Amino acid sequence: MLNQLFQNRHLILASGSPRRKSILKDLGLEFEIRIKEVDESYPTSLKGKEISEYLAKLKASPFAEELQKNEILITADTIVWLEGQALGKPKNKEEASQMLRSLSNKTHEVISSIALTTTHQQIIISDNTKVTFKKLSDKEINYYIDHFKPFDKAGAYGIQEWMGYIGIQRIEGSYFNVVGLPVQKLYEALHEL
Repeated sequence: MLNQLFQNRHLILASGSPRRKSILKDLGLEFEIRIKEVDESYPTSLKGKEISEYLAKLKASPFAEELQKNEILITADTIVWLEGQALGKPKNKEEASQMLRSLSNKTHEVISSIALTTTHQQIIISDNTKVTFKKLSDKEINYYIDHFKPFDKAGAYGIQEWMGYIGIQRIEGSYFNVVGLPVQKLYEALHEL
């Protein structure tokens, strides 16, 4: 359905995330993947969705000079927000273990932002989902890290993996937002374009 809307447009996904790629494919969209390295540092004064929105825009900036009139660039960022702190991607096993322990038996927020960029406009959309974990044992945390290597995931977990199956007691909001792409909001924004 969306492909018919975008017959004369070329979609570019600027993400190496297999989950985002899969979601766009499942929407029936044809797209190209173009990735440019970006330093994902952000001002420490930013909080919550200000961080993910800033990073989604930042990821679009290297494409500014090369976008063509018929192209739509999709960039995205997801953060885990716990007790006033952003949890990014863990650098090693110790950091992943520390993050999962901090999430254990608590509710946190997963915030995803998408920037849809063309030569003449940029639309930013964000979504927020509350996720509650059960009390995780050290054995469960170590098993997950050793077997699933969650170093490419904000907060050191994927809801669609083993940790999501056994650890999450409740979510309030979009499941796909926690996966990393608030697909319903993306669908609506693409219609608006």
